[in-house]
Amino acid sequence: MEQRDNRAVPPALGVGMVGYAFMGAAHSQGWRTVGHAFDLPLRPVPAAIAGRDAHAVRAAAGKYGWAAAETDWRALLARDDVHLVDICTPGDTHAEIAIAALEAGKHVLCEKPLANSVAEAEAMVRAAEAARERGQVAMVGFNYRRVPALTHARRLIAAGRLGTLRHVRVTYLQDWLVDPDFPLTWRLQREHAGSGALGDLGAHIVDLAQYLAGELLVGVSAQMETFVDERPCLDGPSAGLSAAGGTRRGPVTVDDAAVFTGRLASGALATFEATRMASGRKNALRLEVNGEHGSLAFDLERLNELSYYDGTEPGTHAGFRRILVTEPDHPYLEAWWPPGHGLGYEHTFVHQARDLVEAIASGTDPMPSFADGLQVQRVLAAVEESAEKNSVYTPIPA
Repeated sequence: MEQRDNRAVPPALGVGMVGYAFMGAAHSQGWRTVGHAFDLPLRPVPAAIAGRDAHAVRAAAGKYGWAAAETDWRALLARDDVHLVDICTPGDTHAEIAIAALEAGKHVLCEKPLANSVAEAEAMVRAAEAARERGQVAMVGFNYRRVPALTHARRLIAAGRLGTLRHVRVTYLQDWLVDPDFPLTWRLQREHAGSGALGDLGAHIVDLAQYLAGELLVGVSAQMETFVDERPCLDGPSAGLSAAGGTRRGPVTVDDAAVFTGRLASGALATFEATRMASGRKNALRLEVNGEHGSLAFDLERLNELSYYDGTEPGTHAGFRRILVTEPDHPYLEAWWPPGHGLGYEHTFVHQARDLVEAIASGTDPMPSFADGLQVQRVLAAVEESAEKNSVYTPIPA
């Protein structure tokens, strides 16, 4: 005789998402999967997705599993079945949508970078603080924190396995703009993107450096460059990081690359490189943290692995060793496969969704918060200021 599962069905958490391109697809994967992988106190329901193109947004709803489609994001705020608004749009819309959603009583998840300016990010933090008093939460989507190997690295550093930190170095290299005839998408226009490689890639590596170190940057010295200053104007819609251009050309108003050094509050030194002009590098995010007792290194192209050097071991057999981060007691791995069966990029969005759902259910502050996103925005602003002033060391406001 068939046995029934007598567990109570968790209350629904209706999700409304704005945007359906690259990040929309990734976030959809997270919401669609998280309830199947983890036992959650709330049941995420993809209630509605919003986008301006009626045909395209209906197609996205069907493809990604959303129950309804809207052509105006404001319609999500009026829906009783939407409790959380997930913002996956270009940066110039983040502040308006997030603030309106919070004022409408919704929880908010906003893709990084939080905003296109410090002023916008500050307004978003004020709205989040006011909403927090009403029981709402707001989180910024730095998904790489949810790579199990990087979460494990943070725990090792926090436990003192490296001792006092000396250096943090991070690079994020891509090559999708190497072709000078790649078209002028919104990511290359300051009014939409805020900045180029700096905001797109640099935001990630600034957040990771501070997350792993457990402390904030207090100042930077930077250089930035735009190698291709005009490109073919977009001929039709773009998809992900691909697009087609016409014969008319327009100005590129963001950076192609940014390199900068920084100092952490403890005095540790940090170095950063973010570029979308590194031939042959598709999504090469690499980092290393050196401390008085050891080092940790990570490569996103081998995201199930962490390299660890224990400097307290005798030199006769000391050396970097590989930690395969696939054990059930590693972060997030209790929900997945037997040891040795690796995860991928898309799982970071599942883990992000899990952490946010649990924060909403428990009434705790999710991490990273809008305040964390604001702090990253202040670092990015200091990088731009330093580069404009011939790399002068620029303090970051507390």
